[in-house]
Amino acid sequence: MIRIEHLEKVYSDSGLRVLTDVNAEIRDGEVISIIGPSGTGKSTFLRCINMLEQPTSGHIWIDNADVTDPRTDIAHVRRQVGMVFQSFNLFDHLSVIDNVMVGPMKLLGMSAADAENQARDLLDQVGLLSKADAFPSQLSGGQKQRVAIARCLSMNPKVILFDEPTSALDPTMVSEVLRVIRDIASRGITMLIVTHEMQFARNVSTRVFYMDQGVIYEDGTPEQIFDNPQRERTQIFIKRVRSVSSHFDSRNIDLYGLLGDIHNFCFRYGLDSEMAKQVEHVVERVVDNCLNSLDDKRQAKLKACGGMDLDVAFSEKSGHVRMRLLAPMELGHILDPETVEGQARLDDLRSVCQTVEQGMHEGRLQLSLGVNC
Repeated sequence: MIRIEHLEKVYSDSGLRVLTDVNAEIRDGEVISIIGPSGTGKSTFLRCINMLEQPTSGHIWIDNADVTDPRTDIAHVRRQVGMVFQSFNLFDHLSVIDNVMVGPMKLLGMSAADAENQARDLLDQVGLLSKADAFPSQLSGGQKQRVAIARCLSMNPKVILFDEPTSALDPTMVSEVLRVIRDIASRGITMLIVTHEMQFARNVSTRVFYMDQGVIYEDGTPEQIFDNPQRERTQIFIKRVRSVSSHFDSRNIDLYGLLGDIHNFCFRYGLDSEMAKQVEHVVERVVDNCLNSLDDKRQAKLKACGGMDLDVAFSEKSGHVRMRLLAPMELGHILDPETVEGQARLDDLRSVCQTVEQGMHEGRLQLSLGVNC
């Protein structure tokens, strides 16, 4: 369906090279999630495919038409390639149903009656038939994006490009949009999705592109990319997005900042608000038990021994959030079950965790906690 050879994009005014020798083949019906750090060319890559950005060099074929060839009727090709933007791009002066009708009528020559019937059917599919006569200003962000998806589908595209379709949404609205996209993916439409939603990318994709430094750095199945990435930068990225790591050498920590990182971590993996609150609560209890309890003498020892490390990670396989605290052996007594003080702290953690285990890791005390999702 799509073939890309030696695609490059350089902005002439600044000399900024965004894409460097991108090559890919995408088969009919594939669902490709495109992940990677911000600023690595993911959105530019999508915009080059339908020529919203003019490539500096290279070739892009869509259904055997070279869209980079000046002789190609790009308007005709674009009718086959739908795009859903971050910012919805609805016509504010048109009602919801008119937004969905306008494309087929203006570009495909569909009659008003047929366009209306199709629009009502599509709005029903995305759960918004009751909003047909409303205007975009009366909708939530999630509803606007679902209308944008219905508008895209109204052109009966062979390919749909999603450019971070949930990035402008409140976290409470993300799931409604992702459910609609997941439903579309099951219909066999070729899709490319730039996303930061890792759990969604894992579940919906047939393949995943990891982009870094303007190239498709690694291409593989979701299982390979998320469970067994082969290349170094992919490994670093996956480890970073699936976990939150903090280092403490003082009881004076930025707890609000840490909890904010934990909240964003839970959001990336689609954990509901109650689950996120539970994980945040456990982290607070760990901090309270293992740091706030330190007196001045113990705090000085903590700093001298290199501090503590807390890792919070999500396992897609088990659906559990795992937390690991590594502490110097010199402070092991704060969680020593042989002491009244240590046993009380462990009992407190057991009251909010499904599993609490102690052990050793590379000469440091290791406390492992598990929270079921």
